[in-house]
Amino acid sequence: MPLSDTACKNAHLNEKAKLGKAFTLSDKKGLYLLVKQNSAGWSKLWRLKYRFNGKDCLMSLGVYPDTSFQQAGEKRDKIRKQIAQGVNPATTRKIEKAGSTENTFEAISKEFMEANKQRWSSAHHKHIQECFERDVYPWLGNRPLKELSAVEVLATLRRITARGALETAARTKQFMGQAIRYGIATGRAERDVTQDLRGALPSPVKGHYPAITEPKPLGQLLRDIDAYGGNFVVRTALQLQPLIFARPYNLAAAEWSEFDLDAAEWRIAADKMKMKDAHIVPLSTQAVALLKDIHPFSGHQQYVFASNQGKNGERHISRESIGKAIRRMGYQGQHTAHGFRTTASTLLHEQGFHSDMIERQLAHAEQNKVKAAYNRAQHLPERKQMMQAWADYLDGLKNGTDVIPFKHKQG
Repeated sequence: MPLSDTACKNAHLNEKAKLGKAFTLSDKKGLYLLVKQNSAGWSKLWRLKYRFNGKDCLMSLGVYPDTSFQQAGEKRDKIRKQIAQGVNPATTRKIEKAGSTENTFEAISKEFMEANKQRWSSAHHKHIQECFERDVYPWLGNRPLKELSAVEVLATLRRITARGALETAARTKQFMGQAIRYGIATGRAERDVTQDLRGALPSPVKGHYPAITEPKPLGQLLRDIDAYGGNFVVRTALQLQPLIFARPYNLAAAEWSEFDLDAAEWRIAADKMKMKDAHIVPLSTQAVALLKDIHPFSGHQQYVFASNQGKNGERHISRESIGKAIRRMGYQGQHTAHGFRTTASTLLHEQGFHSDMIERQLAHAEQNKVKAAYNRAQHLPERKQMMQAWADYLDGLKNGTDVIPFKHKQG
């Protein structure tokens, strides 16, 4: 039964008080009054129970009657609103107590990322961090959030669209908006200026990455990749991507510990996958050869595609590195790093490989949860055969020979 101001005022006269032990009187939505005896009489303390990131939490909201019943309810509602926005009330309280002056976009966005770290995949967390560090902090990192204008944000996002990365610009705008709204929820900003930019950026075509799906132009692309004169690490990633058609981030962040070259497998942990489901990539002999070729360069480091900008192999090439190289080769608007997934899906379906097998190799989510659990390791022997057939087919295209379609008869 909800509390009332009268019930709070007369709590020390409650039947439970006669026992001389501390007791609670509950209101609604986690708010309650803790009543306990002390040397001066009775203390009446407001408490709020809530859950954040799957954990039970408890917060003090003041002492009755200094904090009235109405004020306690208002505090509760404010905290629940913060939780709904993904803000940890404990973090907000620390800021208030410390009187924090860290109100720049960089400080607040880093706090926003830390507050959400437990509920995001490590890949998503790293993606947002890389977007901010590469495309936002150099220009807006030191700007006080309250002073940030839509014009400044637009200028920063246009630097991204200028290099043709329309999807990255759209996602960066989204991430900035989330960080700003976190600042609003924690009392350090008043409005989300990214909302003023609707229609101001070129729109990427959602769900459709440019991709070459015809054999002859695909063969030319593969030859251009082999002839790429840029960074050796990026070129190797470029050569590997058509063979395994992984998501660009997963390839860029691949770690040597994930590979078993003897078994010809790449096992990616669930926390690095978009769908948070562990994934196995069978490796063709061509893929294994590429990995063995780069091993002398980075095999002593953590990442396969280690960046020369990092220290002790702690960093890897960015997810955009492959896409940038493709654009430099003259394929902007025709093909992307992600487009290799469309290429493989289209041609493998055309050649008669089973849809379940292709979807599993693409690590797409299975809507049927029972089927998803059953299928985690299913199709692996068949997928090994498919990936080798696919690699051989690409070799044929690259060599410019008359390639016989690798028709796969479904049993």
